[in-house]
Amino acid sequence: MRNNRNKPRENHSRRSPVQSAHSFLDEMKNDIAAFFEINSKESFSQAAVLDNFDVQDRKMKLITHGLIGELTDEGVLTRHTDGTYQFNEDDRTVEGTVDHVNPRFAFVSTGSGDRDDDVYVSTDDLNGAVDGDKVKVVRLSGSRGSQGRSRRVEGRVTEIVERGRSELVGRIATWPNYGQVIPDSKKLYEEIYVPKDKLGEAKDGDKVIVRMTRFPDGRHRPEGEVISVLGKAGENNTEMHAILAEFGLPIYFPEAVEQESERISEQIPDEEIQKRRDMRGVTTFTIDPEDAKDFDDALSVQILDNGNYEIGVHIADVTHYIRLGTALEDEAFKRGTSVYLVDRVVPMLPEKLSNNLCSLRPNEDKLTFSAVFEMTPDAKVKKEWFGRTVIHSDRRFAYEEAQDVVDSGQGDYLEELRLLNELAFKLRDERFRHGAINFETVEVKFKLDENGVPLSVYPKVRKDAHKLIEEFMLLANKRVAEFVHGLSRGDHPNVMVYRVHDSPDFEKLRTFATFAGKFGYKLKVDSEKELSKSFNTMMDSLEGQPEQNALQQLAIRTMAKARYSTEDIGHFGLAFRRYSHFTSPIRRYPDMMAHRLLQHYLDGGKSVDKEEYEARCKQASDRERVAVEAERASIKYKQVEFMNRMDRDQEFAGIITGVTDFGMFVEITETSAEGLVRMTDLEDDFYEFDKDNYRLIGKRNKRIFAFGDAVTVRVKEANLARRSLDLWLVDDKGPVKLALKNRLTRRSSPDGENRSARRSGGSSAGKRGKTVKEPKTKKRR
Repeated sequence: MRNNRNKPRENHSRRSPVQSAHSFLDEMKNDIAAFFEINSKESFSQAAVLDNFDVQDRKMKLITHGLIGELTDEGVLTRHTDGTYQFNEDDRTVEGTVDHVNPRFAFVSTGSGDRDDDVYVSTDDLNGAVDGDKVKVVRLSGSRGSQGRSRRVEGRVTEIVERGRSELVGRIATWPNYGQVIPDSKKLYEEIYVPKDKLGEAKDGDKVIVRMTRFPDGRHRPEGEVISVLGKAGENNTEMHAILAEFGLPIYFPEAVEQESERISEQIPDEEIQKRRDMRGVTTFTIDPEDAKDFDDALSVQILDNGNYEIGVHIADVTHYIRLGTALEDEAFKRGTSVYLVDRVVPMLPEKLSNNLCSLRPNEDKLTFSAVFEMTPDAKVKKEWFGRTVIHSDRRFAYEEAQDVVDSGQGDYLEELRLLNELAFKLRDERFRHGAINFETVEVKFKLDENGVPLSVYPKVRKDAHKLIEEFMLLANKRVAEFVHGLSRGDHPNVMVYRVHDSPDFEKLRTFATFAGKFGYKLKVDSEKELSKSFNTMMDSLEGQPEQNALQQLAIRTMAKARYSTEDIGHFGLAFRRYSHFTSPIRRYPDMMAHRLLQHYLDGGKSVDKEEYEARCKQASDRERVAVEAERASIKYKQVEFMNRMDRDQEFAGIITGVTDFGMFVEITETSAEGLVRMTDLEDDFYEFDKDNYRLIGKRNKRIFAFGDAVTVRVKEANLARRSLDLWLVDDKGPVKLALKNRLTRRSSPDGENRSARRSGGSSAGKRGKTVKEPKTKKRR
């Protein structure tokens, strides 16, 4: 074409994928839009556009004029005063954060919470942006049009607004005149060049923190300087510190914060006790993990003369000690949450507060913020009271100890524990009757030696004692949110920090339901009421099955993510109209905000500034997400480390949890570790990827590997630096499927629930059969 300008179909189709046109006019309109977009820095007269497309026919000229007018009306083009037209980048530009998911492309997350709104960006179009950067991205013409969500929005980065990180963690390899840092993050794909004079004390094989001095820009490789040597790669302490540094999490508290905490008196003044409801004479105890030190919550129990029960949910009064405007407050806000790695806790508050002053340790008077309920034997709340208290815990139970007392009928506070357990069951049953969804998933725990080396890995078992505590915390969180809302005056409700969970995207749920149906699980998604019942039935049926973890994780991914907000939209998963986080202020900053707001409204205060608290909610949600990612990274590292210690000839049972065009992911049942069997290592045949059915099919022998199939694998390579496993396939055991009849009749009750089965954690094994059909299409959801 003239002026060295290329038609989009011929040379720019990657950048401007065009939606399938339903007519010639659609196709031509997309071409015109793409032409303006490619040449977005220039403006063109209508005559220049006609000339560029070699339009000479009078009728086609009129059509082209009309299409340019349509694009202008739609905001794709801007008409200048001189009569020329230009691509309107402002209208199509959005701001978001880069999520560089693999070497070929990234997504720019716009923060809407809907993955379909994320913008797909080819790596070549990142223009120097790296994972975590805040960028402006222009959406490209044709990547989504009037036909809806059939194609994901695509775009290119036009501006880097803010670098997400200036310091990176990785393992350094040194040469006489320079070094190269291989980043730990799986989302950073270029090694960082370090000049000799910037190596510092780093030695070959060390894990280091490097500060970026030049980011990649397509012409230059990234460069940096070593600012800290964490230690020898592979050592436990080094690797845990590296994970913290990778996610921008602190290792130590600033000196000013530590000094401020040390100045806080450990004595409780009498005048402070006089201001509070004194509940030191009421039977009170805590139930926590065996290795816990930060005891946020305690329960008190007493039987009333009218036959009802007074149940107190007592929460550490953190905001009594941490005041606004202090260094402690600023640090708590900045951290947002405690972080729980496999072998350590990185607390939100200094140890003196988290493990001492605020922790509800036994046989000590403690200041608390309490929710006290009068409950009937049927677990109905008749009265409630909220306010500041002083308590004295009589006993500290580990979950296992409390469970033993309930099961054996012997031990401290048997009557109180059994009463609380019965009430908890009734609260739980009530939640599920109202549409709550069971989101329980498999969690893994490690037994470590003194050097942090994993000796064994095992699933975390949730028993009734865990659920007992959970139900009373849920009750307190729910009732606090409702109480604050009930104190509202006028037309505008009180601003509160809520824990919200939006309703799911039912289009995504239908896709998942179709997929789950291939395994014999029936999921009804036509209404929220039907969804909760059938979802819980499916979760019950999955219990103990090899595909349990894989399908549970997929199911959860179809749901919206819970977050903090001042928007009063409720909590879908819990089926609560309102819900807050009130019960864990030692480890969660939003709970501190909830405490302050509750006291403010108890004192008769007016509603607070919504925008200020919404910004704080967003910060808390962001910090929670980072903490979860760091925790997962530490678990993954220990899983890979554990598998690396296994004999290479040892065989493991596994389940296929993902299928791609480069191989299949297999979760090892024994350890829940996931590894990759690469397509290139399947040497018995050439395998094709059937996207629609999540499976690989042998071209000659028609052998099939599908999501959910049972296989046997061996460890090929355990890459600790990348926290990844490569596996050899030993043999396949066929699809893990139950006959539909067995699926529908197994462990079901008339209302779709079986409480005793869920409580006991038991499951019965079903018989499995194999049914395979040839794929008809190759569409990907």
